[in-house]
Amino acid sequence: MDAFALDARVQRLRDKVLLLGGQSEDSLSRALGALIRRSSTLAEQVIQGDDAIDSVESEIDEMCAELLVNAAELSQADLRFVIGVIRTAPMIERIADHAVNIARHALRLNDEPELRPYVALPQMASLVQKMLADALDALTQGDAAKARQTIRFDDKVDVLYRRLFGELTNVMVKDSSVVIRATELLFVIKHLERIADYATNICEQVVYLAEGRAIKHTADAWQSGDSESES
Repeated sequence: MDAFALDARVQRLRDKVLLLGGQSEDSLSRALGALIRRSSTLAEQVIQGDDAIDSVESEIDEMCAELLVNAAELSQADLRFVIGVIRTAPMIERIADHAVNIARHALRLNDEPELRPYVALPQMASLVQKMLADALDALTQGDAAKARQTIRFDDKVDVLYRRLFGELTNVMVKDSSVVIRATELLFVIKHLERIADYATNICEQVVYLAEGRAIKHTADAWQSGDSESES
């Protein structure tokens, strides 16, 4: 395959990854809107849109397979990009799956009286949305610095998760009438925590794409390359 055609295929893959990322972001935004605004309409939109996201991921799989057939003709950077997409596309699709699950919990919660507002819940939701948006931006821009910065927010999400988990379990102990509703919210915050984990994993892949080095599960995952070289 000539270089021009190969470059065009790589660009189409980039565009398709952008589409998948945008769909997942939209799915999460609608799911959280369904939860916070108690909108069953938004929840149904998320659930109904899941098949389209699955279809885009399948297209990405096929495009990556076709490019790998010509792996010897790809530049090192393009080959790393394709490998990175193979690893990150399933994560992006799973984020959309978690959004669907949040939407389903929202539907069930909408059939029940509203629990008192938990300040940390919209805080956690907003932070997870930011992590996802920044992770996808870092992926499409190949921005390792932004990826490292985004990874640092995962600890803040974990703090909010533990806070909410404690508050919800405490209220269940004190008032058995809220057990069903509080349990639904426990599932919601777990899905949010997992989305933050996937955003972190995507960022780790971005650093690999940009620098050709794996930082997964290393203590310096959030540090800059300069800081690492000085230590």
